[in-house]
Amino acid sequence: MSLKIELKNLGILKHAEFSLGDLTLICGENNTGKTYAAYALHGFLQLWRGLTDFGVSDTQIRSLLTDGGIKIGLGGYVERANQMLVETCDRYAAELDRLVFAAPEGRFRNSEFHIEIGSIHIRDKEVKREMGIAQERFLAYSKEKGDEDLTVSLVVKKELGRKIDPDFARGAISLIISNVVFSDVLPLPFISAAERTGAIAFRKELNFARNRLLEEIGRSDQKTDPQELLFQSYQPYPLPIEDNVAFIRQLEGIEKRKSFIAREHPEVLTDFADIIGGEYNITQNDQLYYIPKGTREKLTMVESSSAVRSLVDISFYLHHEAQKGELLMVDEPELNLHPANQRRIARLFARLVNLGVKVFITTHSDYIVKELNTLIMLNHDKPHLKRIANEEGYQESELICSDQVKVYMTQEALVPLEEGQKRRRRGLTLVEADVDPVLGIEAPSFDETINEMNSIQEDIIWGAE
Repeated sequence: MSLKIELKNLGILKHAEFSLGDLTLICGENNTGKTYAAYALHGFLQLWRGLTDFGVSDTQIRSLLTDGGIKIGLGGYVERANQMLVETCDRYAAELDRLVFAAPEGRFRNSEFHIEIGSIHIRDKEVKREMGIAQERFLAYSKEKGDEDLTVSLVVKKELGRKIDPDFARGAISLIISNVVFSDVLPLPFISAAERTGAIAFRKELNFARNRLLEEIGRSDQKTDPQELLFQSYQPYPLPIEDNVAFIRQLEGIEKRKSFIAREHPEVLTDFADIIGGEYNITQNDQLYYIPKGTREKLTMVESSSAVRSLVDISFYLHHEAQKGELLMVDEPELNLHPANQRRIARLFARLVNLGVKVFITTHSDYIVKELNTLIMLNHDKPHLKRIANEEGYQESELICSDQVKVYMTQEALVPLEEGQKRRRRGLTLVEADVDPVLGIEAPSFDETINEMNSIQEDIIWGAE
């Protein structure tokens, strides 16, 4: 199912619509709204569960806490799903400044965020999961395949269940219903923000800043307002940056897990190690090192190249976090990479898509776009194309279909009329680029710049004649 997103008055973006493909690119010049679109999408996919309220009744809560379990018919909730999504989007848009962009209050007062998912089908879905509090099991819920009834039961004893706050239980059940109804169509995001290089270099210092804040709170007297101290010591950042920082702070714990790629497709990790020219190592005392290929030397992140630092979080995601159906979002994947590695990172994204991970990138890189073109153009059953792929070292797992790819260019154009307007106005928007199965992606802004450079150089060489 393709998600359709609509943005209005989001920073410098006046109006924009785009759909998520298996691989989605937003391209364009600097300061044209690419990051605004990426951050808004990431924030919604990260926060929608806490903003959706399916209105669980008092009767259901009493039955759960008294009897230890209830059955919930999901049919009515599915019928209301799209209306619930509209209400969730409205709540989200109203909180964009605080929840996502760390902007002054009212900065996004006129912004709108809408997402469309089409019809929802849950009959073929089988569910069996648990919910916990601080690693303690609290609720178990399940749904049989072909059924629309959800069974929710307390894992704790009934007498303990009666002590559970009803409002807390109501929120938990609403969250469970939301997950069952929406989780297959709203992918869980992981974002690699453009600030990742600096965050990696100073990850220990970021921990120190947190520790210093705790020390100051501990030293403060009873008259000190902890909230005032918090706001004096802590500068909020946009949600995607904070999520990125939180991820790299937890690398020691993350390393204990294995992604489906590490379990089932270790060859992808081997190829990724070739891109970075080595591997990362995190010690038991949370020290992060880079080990260049063919050596035993351990380099700190400060000693390592900016290219090595820019790929740390993607490496740990691939090794330890990635799951099928998730959305990997990378803001400017070309950061600090040589053109050869920009091409290789494009091939990596195509492989991930073919393994079931959706990918969303914002980019200025003509090399990434052109390499994706090559992967699209080679994906045909013609003898000469198979020969070229073999000679140039392209693998079948890297080739991608044009209908898997969505590309949007930021540019100034006429935007739709808004309420009260009589004439259409021009503003920054997203224009969908053509993705041809034979010729690949048409990216005019890149082509115009390259053609201009070629023209100047031809004039330099041949102008005297």
